[in-house]
Amino acid sequence: METIAVRIKVVVAKPGLDGHDRGAKVVARALRDAGMEVVYTGIFQTPESIMRALVQEDARVLGLSSLSGAHMEYAEELCRLLRENNLSDVLFLVGGTIPEEDAARLRELGVAAVFGPGTPTTEIVSFIQEHVEHV
Repeated sequence: METIAVRIKVVVAKPGLDGHDRGAKVVARALRDAGMEVVYTGIFQTPESIMRALVQEDARVLGLSSLSGAHMEYAEELCRLLRENNLSDVLFLVGGTIPEEDAARLRELGVAAVFGPGTPTTEIVSFIQEHVEHV
């Protein structure tokens, strides 16, 4: 019997009024080039629309990109929605200009990792590969 490799599926999202998406697109491309299936939601998303995309795509990873300074409220809301939708097994990552004290709080809330500006994309790829079980 032939086994079929299942690719890791990632949703990359830009919440709120943050229209700067170059970094999110760079990360999305790096993940795709590493063999992952990537769904990019585009800019100006609400936590609810991000959660819908995550559920519809049956993704294992959620990457939230924020440069607007509103990362805490969006991440807190998404952590709540993940719990309410029984998706605590989704690997939740946040990237952007995140102060270290906020990064520590995000990790307390359930965010698996926070990646700041200049993080090599290979580090993000490796983190996902190490933390997502392959089916």
